[in-house]
Formats: sequence, structure tokens, C-alpha cells
Amino acid sequence: MNYQNFRKSAELFGAICGGLLISLPAIPQAIAQESTPKINPCPRIFYEEPHNSRVVVPQGCPPNALTQRLAAQGLLPVPATPSQDQTRLGVGGEAPQPSAIPPRPATGDQTQQPSPGAASTDQTPLLQPRQTPSATIALANGKVNIRLRNDTAANVTFQVIGDTAPRSLQGKSDVTLQGLDAPVTVTFEREDGGQLIVTPQPSSEPGSLEVTFKEATNPAQGRSAMRIERNGSVFLN
Repeated sequence: MNYQNFRKSAELFGAICGGLLISLPAIPQAIAQESTPKINPCPRIFYEEPHNSRVVVPQGCPPNALTQRLAAQGLLPVPATPSQDQTRLGVGGEAPQPSAIPPRPATGDQTQQPSPGAASTDQTPLLQPRQTPSATIALANGKVNIRLRNDTAANVTFQVIGDTAPRSLQGKSDVTLQGLDAPVTVTFEREDGGQLIVTPQPSSEPGSLEVTFKEATNPAQGRSAMRIERNGSVFLN
């Protein structure tokens, strides 16, 4: 009888130890999954200089200074609806605060909806007249090649919105951007803070555009963005 009781106790003890050994590997994995931080899609650096005036924020993030300026000029597409992570984290990982301005009651059949990714406002922006294209090119299957030629002595920072991060083009050098889908927006600025005269010129090759940067002494001549539409129209702002 003592031998049978001892045998049963040993079997029970072995079953308990075996269950603990099986569950131990799952505990660190569960802790690691809970401790893994979420990547903030709208980091605070987008809203600090120099990124505030040089980098366009991702779709759904609150617009910074450059994003607001290009959107007002009609050089950016309509922003998409913010994702759940962008809505929850907000700028710099902070939860967005509720607006202190109470909503205005709708009158008649009119309803007002805030634009996604933009702060609410009671002011309606004035529509600007359509400008004349600075150049026109024939696209190749909806694509365009852009050659940027920097004839200044200063470095120029450029960015293809939605395609590339900001890049630097040294003075007296050039670079070719190939296979860009129209419509496409390119931003640029001199790294020394000076103004740029931007001259777009269709190339002899189909679907190619050559853009030349020169120094501008008059601030009114300065340009900082170029937009190529689907019909090949090129606009400068």
C-alpha cells in the first residue's frame, strides 16, 4: 500500500512539473508582445524645424507648415481618413484633445464636415483662380521622367511627395527621377535659405522634363514647388 501511494504521488508530481515546463516558454513571449511599443505614425519631429518647413507629413497626420502651404496651393491630393493608430496616438504619441469650440447647428439641408487630417475652423478658404501652366509635356503612358539641374552654388533639397524622402542636390550637379506617375508634386528649396528661379523645359525624349534651378535675387521670383498634372500641364508655385 505504501508503495502504491508513493507511486501515485510521484506520477502526480511529474504531471505538475511537466505542465510548468510547457507553459514557461509562452510566458516571456506574452510579456514581449505586451511590451513591444507601437510605432507612432505622426512623430513630433515632423512639426519641429527644419522638418516642419521641409517634409510633408504622411496621409492622415495633422498637417505641418509645409503640408498646409502645399495643400492651400492645390499641390497635394485630398488627405485620406486617419487610421486608428494615427487617431489614437496623435502628434508625438499624445492622444488628441477634444476641440474647445462647440459645433455649430446645421441650417436647412446643409451639413458641415471637417476635412480629414485638418484642424476644424469656422473660416472657409477662398478659391483661387487657376493659373496658366508654365510648361506642357506629352506623358509616356501616364509617367514622366524629371531631370533636376542645379546651376546654383548652393545645395538644393528636393522631395517627390509620396515617393521619396527629402534629398540633397549639390550645386552645379543634376539628377534624373525616372518613372514618376502623374499627377506628381516635387518640392525644392535652397539649403542656404535663398530663393530659386525654376525653369521647366520639355525634353526631346517623350515624357521627359528638364527643370533648371538658378539663383533669384528678387523674392517674388522664388519658387518652391512644381506640380505635373495627368494632362501634362506643369505648374509652379
